[in-house]
Amino acid sequence: MSLAPCEYKTGKTLGQGSYATVKEAVISTGEHFAVKVISKRLMAGREHLILNEIEILKKVSKGNSHIVTLHDYFETPNNLYLVMDLCTGGELFDRIVERGSFFEEDAAEIIKTVLEAVVYLHSKNIVHRDIKPENLLFRSKDSNDLVIADFGLSKISDGEALNNLRTLCGTPGYMAPEVILKTGHGKSVDLWSIGVMTYFLLCGYTPFDGQGSREDMDRILNGRYAFEPQEYWQDISEKAQDFIKRTILVDPTKRMTAAEALTHPWILEYAPGQIEMPATRVPTKDLLPDVRRRVTAGKTKFRAAVDTVVASNRLSHHGSTGSASGLGTTPMEVDEGVHPKDEKDLMVLTR
Repeated sequence: MSLAPCEYKTGKTLGQGSYATVKEAVISTGEHFAVKVISKRLMAGREHLILNEIEILKKVSKGNSHIVTLHDYFETPNNLYLVMDLCTGGELFDRIVERGSFFEEDAAEIIKTVLEAVVYLHSKNIVHRDIKPENLLFRSKDSNDLVIADFGLSKISDGEALNNLRTLCGTPGYMAPEVILKTGHGKSVDLWSIGVMTYFLLCGYTPFDGQGSREDMDRILNGRYAFEPQEYWQDISEKAQDFIKRTILVDPTKRMTAAEALTHPWILEYAPGQIEMPATRVPTKDLLPDVRRRVTAGKTKFRAAVDTVVASNRLSHHGSTGSASGLGTTPMEVDEGVHPKDEKDLMVLTR
């Protein structure tokens, strides 16, 4: 870790997890950042997880405009600090709920943006392993510039290997079957998550959001889902449904790659800025009224999700996650960090 002299002044808390506090920070030039503060005491014995995150962020920072940038990292006697882009536009979840309309084309544009970032990650042999709406942030309130954040669960994969990663990790409702079964996984788990997120964006709930976690887990392992209820899907294009079908596949070798997904007809035809809309295509319906209602309900369930460790322990036995929604959206294996041991370290950080 760097120990060169540098000074950041921190302000309001932007977020707090079991293992980290994220603060807004500013340097003498007036430039603002988000600083992730991680306690050494609470991370004792798991420092390799932070080093892994730093290594990955160093590898991908500034390589793609839709990936958060790591600008600096350093330590004090009590804490580790990661200095990253300050994204003030909020989560994708919130932007959808707040906007005045939301069409299938909007969903396609979001997925296209995610795919472009994932193509870049995969070209660097990096698997994100926790792609979901909560990890997609807008750079500012006035911008549609979307970035993928939170690389705490990401790993460097072995070239084109499909199954060299074996840790149970991720967010239950977005996890691929091979992750749950610990049979080995690779880049294709990100495509499963993208398929789940596409389904969510088009109707406001995930394909495996049932009434009980044991039932939900069985449905994930068998890839059992449907485009139901009918009234929610009757106005969604067949191309969108085909895109989902080609990503949510139990066999990872049969899923599209990120590069292939970018050339799928749904992305090419529906994402703005791509191919012109065919004259024969039926105009899409505003999905916002129904999606807003279901997303808001889903977010309430998300906030009530069970503690990460409990979820991980129960999932490892294919049992209940304890989430109010059956399968919660709490990420497993690595949380965002620890509560700082010494609050005074947060006022002026000098290396």
